[in-house]
Parts: sequence; structure tokens; C-alpha cells
Amino acid sequence: MSKNHYILSIDQGTTSSRAIIFDINGQILAQKNFEFKQYYPKNGWVEHNPYEILDTTINSIKHVITESKIKVEDICTAGITNQRETIVAWDKSTGQPIYNAIVWQDRRTEDICENLRGKNLTEKVQKKTGLIIDPYFSGTKIKWIIDNVNEANKIISNNNLLVGTIDSWLIWNFTKGDCHLTDATNASRTMLYNINEDQWDSELLELLNIPYEMLPEVKNSTGNFGVINKELFGSEIPIEGVAGDQQAASFGQLCFEKGMIKSTYGTGCFMLMNTGDEMMLSKSNLLSTTAYKTSSERKFALEGSIFNAGTVVQWMRDELNLINNSSEVEELASKSKNSIYFVPAFTGLGAPYWRSDIRGSIHGITRDTTKADIALAALKSICFQTKDLFTCLIKDTGLETKDFVMRVDGGMSSNDLMMQYLSDILGIKIERPVNQESTATGAAYLAGLQSGLYKDIAELKNLWKTNKVFEPTNLKDQINDEYNCWLDIVKKEVG
Repeated sequence: MSKNHYILSIDQGTTSSRAIIFDINGQILAQKNFEFKQYYPKNGWVEHNPYEILDTTINSIKHVITESKIKVEDICTAGITNQRETIVAWDKSTGQPIYNAIVWQDRRTEDICENLRGKNLTEKVQKKTGLIIDPYFSGTKIKWIIDNVNEANKIISNNNLLVGTIDSWLIWNFTKGDCHLTDATNASRTMLYNINEDQWDSELLELLNIPYEMLPEVKNSTGNFGVINKELFGSEIPIEGVAGDQQAASFGQLCFEKGMIKSTYGTGCFMLMNTGDEMMLSKSNLLSTTAYKTSSERKFALEGSIFNAGTVVQWMRDELNLINNSSEVEELASKSKNSIYFVPAFTGLGAPYWRSDIRGSIHGITRDTTKADIALAALKSICFQTKDLFTCLIKDTGLETKDFVMRVDGGMSSNDLMMQYLSDILGIKIERPVNQESTATGAAYLAGLQSGLYKDIAELKNLWKTNKVFEPTNLKDQINDEYNCWLDIVKKEVG
């Protein structure tokens, strides 16, 4: 491998921070992740310590540099991908956060959202941003910080308060305060960004009383995002690719053509379908978002969000002690002999319901219900929610089931039992890549494009390799009956 042909990919997620070093062929030389603490100060509140995010990210980078045995100066470029709607506010004069990061899962701003809905702003917000009004998105989180953190207004009056999604927080710290930046994909998740006009929306900012000056400058997903200061790792590294985690995963799955779908099974589950050059407004409560933006093109996507996927397995491991490691859930679930139903609404239900007030439940338990039954019901519940999203996609696009192929990634995609069930319930082919680190790969590809390591998107297509393909079996009728039973339960709870 020639000098300067390595890419550092920084994948800052909801439960851990990960760094990966790729070579130009998309092969992983080294990877490392460090988990960090989740804070739950009140029911429905979820927070992270911004310094823990930063420290775990830096430590993961140091680890992979050492493990890969390459020189820092041989790293040509760096890409960043991140948990998207999570927000940090900090004092630019001190660099200190004024509050914990408020995580995308957090539901504390439901009252603010309800007030906006009560003003009949739902349609306006959707037309401007592609989003529905929900605590999920960053805008109301920023308003909450301004309204509830004592020192916020003082810092604002001195024009020193900065806010941003996690990519902005990392970039600001990596560049020692030189750059306050984000990209179009992250901006499109704030409920403050007009994705038609490609700029912060003055009307929405005024509506939420958020000063424009505190927001980051929005750049393409490929571009100059500053340089990682040499004090951190011994040599400067240019940051040249940034995208929110789900858009990065879609890019890493090479979903460049209209109609291509990826579904990521991580902490939550997120399905994105490339809709081409124009924004398509959903009629089924899906989200419209920027898929990626480069100097040569901009693509949009329809997205469905499931708030709890991997968290369900973590809950079975950490709170119920049904398993010791997340990888054990497949073997346990395979032993199930009884059907029960699980609604994993730990932090509400995402698309297409958008009900933050619904909570999780298990139905059909009897004396002979086993931990294996709970495990299988948990896995099925994630497939059922994916079916909800897929049904919405069909309604919105008018396409037929046979027109779809889905590419999957994320930790749970390694579960063959679940992937086969997913193929059966959707009635489509499921493709799993050899490299399941699609999110980090997407960030690496974006940075590689900007740096010139890759000539164009067409060159990237040659890097795709399939690990396994799942195709529907003859269990369609049985599985549809199970889905309809689950759907009836959800409809009763939603009301």
C-alpha cells in the first residue's frame, strides 16, 4: 500500500465511539470502539456527557493508529459520521458544554412539540424540512436548553453560545475551536433546516427563538471541514467527509440509485430509500431527508425510524439477565416454542405512529412462557416494525414488492434467524455485505472522494461484496398472521 492512501473513519454512535482505519480498497486495517455511559435523569430523558463522547472518540483513534502500525502522516483523510439529532451546547470562549448532550431518544420536549402542533404548523414544518414535529429532532432540544439552562441566556447575550449535533462538537474540538461546521445531512435532521432552499430557515428559528449565530455553517457531505490538530495524534489530518450515521450507512451500502434501500439495525433501526434528485413528501408519516450532497450531485431519501432495536437486546442482557452477551440472542431465540408478542416502545413508537407517550409491553404470557419465547418475540418485534416502514414505502412510491431489494447492516444484521424472518415478512430479497460497518465505510468513502483517493461514485461501486443473501420461504401466510396479531395490539395501544 502506498503512502497516504489510508482513511480514518470516526463513527460516533449512541452507545459507543468507534474508529476504523481503511485502506483504499475499503478493507479494515484496525478498528476499536469504547462504550460510554447513558444517563437517564428522568423518565423519558436520555443524556450523554459531551466530554465522555470526546474522550472515547479520541481514545478509539489513538488505539487504531497504534494497532494498524501505520504512521499518522500516512493517513490521507478523515471522515466523521455521528448519531444525528443529539445536540450539544457549549461556550465558545471556554469550550465547556453548558449541559449534557440531549440524545435523539430523549422525549422531554413533547410539550413544546404539542404547542407547535396546536398552532397548526405540522404541514408547514414538513414542507420546509421534510420532517414531522417530534421530540426526536434537534430544534426543540435546543429551545429546551435555551429556556431551561440558567447560564444559557447570559452566554447568548455575549454571543458566545454555540450549538450543534455531535459532528459539530467533534469538529470544533478536533480543530481547537477553528471550525464550527456541519453537513447537509445532519442539518436536515434538526427541524430547523429548509432542505428545499438548502439553508437554515429563518421562520423556524424565530418560531423556536433560536439565534442564527449559534448554529454551525452547513457544508456538503464532501468538503473541507478543517484539520485535526497535530497536538492530538502527532500529525495533522484533514477532515473531508461528514454525514449523519444513517445517511453514511446508505452511502456505504452504495445506495446511489433511485429506489435502492438500506436498513440499519443498531441502537435503533433506520430504513432509507434513495428517492433521487427531488424531495418526495411522504403521505404515510415517513420522513424526507437529504441522503447525501457532494459538489456534483444531491440526493434525497425517504426514511422510517424505529427508536428501539439493539436496545431491546441490551435490555434483555443488562436488565433481565436473559443472556450474557448480545451475540447469544439468536441461539436463545431459536429454542422458542410459544408465541408471545412484544411491543418495544421503551421511548415511544417512531414511524409511522410517532407516539412518544406509548410504552413497551409484552402480550400473551402464560405459565410456560420461557426466556427463549421473550427473545424470539423481541427479534420479531423489530421485523414487525420494519414491515410497518416497508408498507409505508410501498404506499408512498407506488412500487410493488417485487421491485425492492434491501441491503442490511448494523450489529443485529449478523443474526441469521432474524434476517431470514425479515425476508419472509417483507417478501423480498435481503442482501448483507461482507463489511457490515456500513456507517463507518460511508464516512470513509465520502472523505476519500473529496481527497481524490476515489475518482467518482462509479469507482466505489466496484468495492461492494456480498456476505449472504436471504430470500423468502414458504412461511408467508403464517408470518403475515403473526404480524397482523402484533399490529392489532399496537393499534389498541395507540388508540
